[in-house]
Amino acid sequence: MTDQTSLAATLRVWRERLTPDQVGLPLRPSRRTAGLRREDLAERSGLSVDYVIRLEQGRATTPSGQVVAALAGALQLNVTERDHLYRLTGLQPPGDRLVRDCLTPGVHRLLTRLGDVPVSVFAADWQQIWWNDSWAALIGDPSAVSPEHRNFAASRFPVPGCPARVEAWPVRVTDLDASKRGLVADLRRASARYPTDARLGALIQRLLGGNAEFVRMWQSGTVGEHTEDQKVVEHPVVGHVRVDCDVLTAGDADLRIVALTAEAGSPDAHRIELARQVARTGTT
Repeated sequence: MTDQTSLAATLRVWRERLTPDQVGLPLRPSRRTAGLRREDLAERSGLSVDYVIRLEQGRATTPSGQVVAALAGALQLNVTERDHLYRLTGLQPPGDRLVRDCLTPGVHRLLTRLGDVPVSVFAADWQQIWWNDSWAALIGDPSAVSPEHRNFAASRFPVPGCPARVEAWPVRVTDLDASKRGLVADLRRASARYPTDARLGALIQRLLGGNAEFVRMWQSGTVGEHTEDQKVVEHPVVGHVRVDCDVLTAGDADLRIVALTAEAGSPDAHRIELARQVARTGTT
């Protein structure tokens, strides 16, 4: 493989063709880099800047499938480009009957236009694949957790010896039992839609083998979609923040878009803004 067609060169080309406004970043006059900076790509994909540098310098050549999916989403690749990226890393591209981790450009543009609303996106198996700065400020930054451990279902139903965490701060749900039952029902629905997906299958088998509560709910046989009503975020600086939680599904991609909102002008809306300020400046 030549230098011009290598994984490193291809990643650089795709990064440099994106403009900051295409991914919801402000355009600063002082920017010297054409397109996104490596720091921008690292933030959008949930990877470390050092790892992005090693990829672009050709010192890392075998990223995992979850890392490839995160890069494809952050770079806003179309299906053909995404499949090419998988092949460059020696991996088999995901098929139509496999869980998809990539945001379509249209969904990404929509999400970046939601402004200050805390939003995160999960794949059909509840693997967290994207979040905005407001989500990180309110819930905690998921980039502190390795990509393979960012699964909401695994964090809801912990299995001894299997690390999994999505939320950095404690989050209480108004009706936790109903939330868990909805999550299990959604995984059962996904298991029928993606019967050959290895990651989804491994997740379900792991939970069935190590979490008695999941087993009990799975055996009920319910099929459905996961929905939420309210959460209380126990933020370490701004205190308790009560938010409405809505779960939307994005079309053929089967993505779960989770949005956290509070009534405009309410004390909770003010605390969300305070959390954003704390994340930006480290002060209240």
